[in-house]
Amino acid sequence: MNYNWDWLIFLQPSLTGEGLYGVLLLRGLFWTLAISSLSWVLAVALATVVGVVRTLPIPVLPLLGAVFVNVFRNIPLLVQLFLWYFVVPELLPQEWGRAIKRMDPLLNQYLTVVVGLTLYTAAKASEHIRSGIETVTVGQKQAGSALGLTTIQAYRYVILPQALRIVIPPMTSDFLNVFKNSSVALTIGLLELAGATYQLSEFSAQPFEFFAAATLIYMAITYSVILLMRVVERRTRIAGSLGASA
Repeated sequence: MNYNWDWLIFLQPSLTGEGLYGVLLLRGLFWTLAISSLSWVLAVALATVVGVVRTLPIPVLPLLGAVFVNVFRNIPLLVQLFLWYFVVPELLPQEWGRAIKRMDPLLNQYLTVVVGLTLYTAAKASEHIRSGIETVTVGQKQAGSALGLTTIQAYRYVILPQALRIVIPPMTSDFLNVFKNSSVALTIGLLELAGATYQLSEFSAQPFEFFAAATLIYMAITYSVILLMRVVERRTRIAGSLGASA
């Protein structure tokens, strides 16, 4: 295969005149981080609420939580993204739909991806949190009641602090999935890292360099997150609890 490698391509100005190729690739990385970080924060908050709701002794609430999980977990993320971007604005009241369409396209695309990723991820992560809550022994829950804590206080001070520590490993996997799933943004025009890589490789006719760089960036970030979460897991581990060393 006759291919001319050129690693200095990142220092060359792009054909579009928007700046250096390397800077444009970093711009794509910025959008990837902006999407995944906000989506993850919102997803954890929503997943915690849904996970708690599904364990409450109130018949209607667990049912609503189960509906949420089954809807947003079982519909493919790409389909959900298209629904939020193309369909939902048409179903909203006219003024709301017009306001969305008049929004800055980049902001519209960003918010759409965040909404889609948040709901999709929260549906999956809430199952981990529900399992973590159910892992906390009945004795711990009864101890909270014996101390006169309300249900909300028992969850806040006794159950959730333990459950969230237990589910750190699966939640780490969920965050990595958010980071990787952010690439669906390119389907509605937001050039995050994967989209920018594809576009720049087309413009420069040097695809191997750009895809190699993107691969290294993805690997560096995911491995850094894994190492960080291992440290968090060790420091938050409760002695004598599930998974803790003797």
